[in-house]
Amino acid sequence: MRFVLFYHSLLSDWNHGNAHFLRGIAGELQQRGHDVVVYEPRDAWSVKELTADEGEDALEATVRAYPALQAVRYDPHALDLDEAVDDADVVIVHEWNTHGLVRQIGDHRRRGGRYALFFHDTHHRSVSDPASMSAYDLSNYDGVLAFGNVIRERYLAHGWAARAWTWHEAADTRVFYPREHEGAKRDLVWIGNWGDDERTKELETFLLDPVHDLELTATVHGVRYPDEALAALSRAGIRYAGWLPNYEVPAVFAAHRVTVHVPRRPYVAALRGIPTIRPFEALACGIPLISAPWPDDEGLFRPGLDYLVAADGRAIRRQLREVLADEALAASLAQHGRETILARHTCAHRVNELLAICAQVTPRAREKVPA
Repeated sequence: MRFVLFYHSLLSDWNHGNAHFLRGIAGELQQRGHDVVVYEPRDAWSVKELTADEGEDALEATVRAYPALQAVRYDPHALDLDEAVDDADVVIVHEWNTHGLVRQIGDHRRRGGRYALFFHDTHHRSVSDPASMSAYDLSNYDGVLAFGNVIRERYLAHGWAARAWTWHEAADTRVFYPREHEGAKRDLVWIGNWGDDERTKELETFLLDPVHDLELTATVHGVRYPDEALAALSRAGIRYAGWLPNYEVPAVFAAHRVTVHVPRRPYVAALRGIPTIRPFEALACGIPLISAPWPDDEGLFRPGLDYLVAADGRAIRRQLREVLADEALAASLAQHGRETILARHTCAHRVNELLAICAQVTPRAREKVPA
């Protein structure tokens, strides 16, 4: 089939964690012989921020890392939709696109498009900014691909869409797998952005204070760290290493002995059951993971077996000591976590789900999906 994907960005993952999954889905579809075209706006904010920080070489490095994936960078004011979706079987529009483009593609479908058309929501704005999400005109879409049951239910309850399916993120296991590392390892790594005060207290409790008190060798990667955050890292004795290309995460995990997951507050309080991409990445790469409290309401993983859950600052200190001192415990967590990813949460699993959804909504797709 021919898939046309309108992403915020394929090229840049600067403050754009969904890039992992979006790249993985496109690559998996290609590997199965589907024709995949990815469109992204030339002025995408993630691209602009990345090139301002790291230069154009960062985009070229992404192209080298994913040679089979090519993005069509378009001018939003000059996009020819007739040409873009010509002979498409499935069109997916990511939620970071503008309201105008989302409506424009829906109108094109209404005027005779024979493709299945989906809106893909991978963010917490349905809860944190409902006015913006309700302003998307999805009346001509077949439905919403939501990365959690809570989000799917909001679309249906508020009448934002007539149909919605839960379509969790997952690991691209062609890129995210355990790597070898020569030499000594540092104790702990955390990969993430500071979070606009959405988890400042949590980062102090589950990252900064334990690292300081246990005198661990620790590294943090991420962007959008204000001066006060950098000062806090320094006081804790944590090395700040800046932006990390997503495809280099597996090598960084391999150079450390444990990682932690500190979810943003919306994912703990309002969006229960949605882990974001970070646990998928860690478990796929076989690094022991300790998480701050996070309710796995949808039963994606096996808490206590795939990873440990720390109820509070005292608990995470104890668990970090245990994982770093007990090689058998660390190996068990790494083994079981990766086992769950390979059994249930790869981009291959999600493409299977996507093809099944496509077959539900359009005869054209149904004819092309193998039984």
